[in-house]
Amino acid sequence: MKILSASDFHGDSLLAEKLAEDAVKNHADLVLLCGDLSHADVGAEAVLGAFKKRNLKVLFIPGNHDALATADFLAELHGIKNLHGYSVVYYDIGIFGCGGANTGPVNYLKESEILDLLGQGFEKIKSLNKKIMVTHAHPSDSITEKFSNFIPGSKAVRAAIDKFQPDLLLCGHVHEAAGLEEKIGKTRVINVGRQGTWIDI
Repeated sequence: MKILSASDFHGDSLLAEKLAEDAVKNHADLVLLCGDLSHADVGAEAVLGAFKKRNLKVLFIPGNHDALATADFLAELHGIKNLHGYSVVYYDIGIFGCGGANTGPVNYLKESEILDLLGQGFEKIKSLNKKIMVTHAHPSDSITEKFSNFIPGSKAVRAAIDKFQPDLLLCGHVHEAAGLEEKIGKTRVINVGRQGTWIDI
């Protein structure tokens, strides 16, 4: 399975159009968007629409700039699955996620809420051999966290890695760490960045 994953568009519809064209050209089986589609909750519709109008298979989570109500509305409008607290099975791979972050401005979540939502999604796909966790926030005590002096990593995301041991975590949030890959336990952690990252599963 070929996945194109990206994060932190902040309403940049031209970037979304470029990545959607890339997804078509390179035959992406799945597009995974890791939050902050909008800027202060403006522009997410154009970002999602760029992928949907090309009939790409898309899953997404809201970031900490995307309101949950808007994310749910756009998921229904475009027929796209919002993974926030949910999971799907695709190509026999379980994919589960949680949006928002442990810091504002729009979609702030407590650490306990993040862990609970990830647990809800994981519960439905825990028996599968391959699992992908999708978050906006990066894990605490990670290399990614060292790239920012003001955006703390999420202790809940780190706890979920330790507890659920997904094969892959895709996240964003720290723009300076775009493209960074590291390993935490058995989990491959990728900050997918706004220019997008290709992953072969």
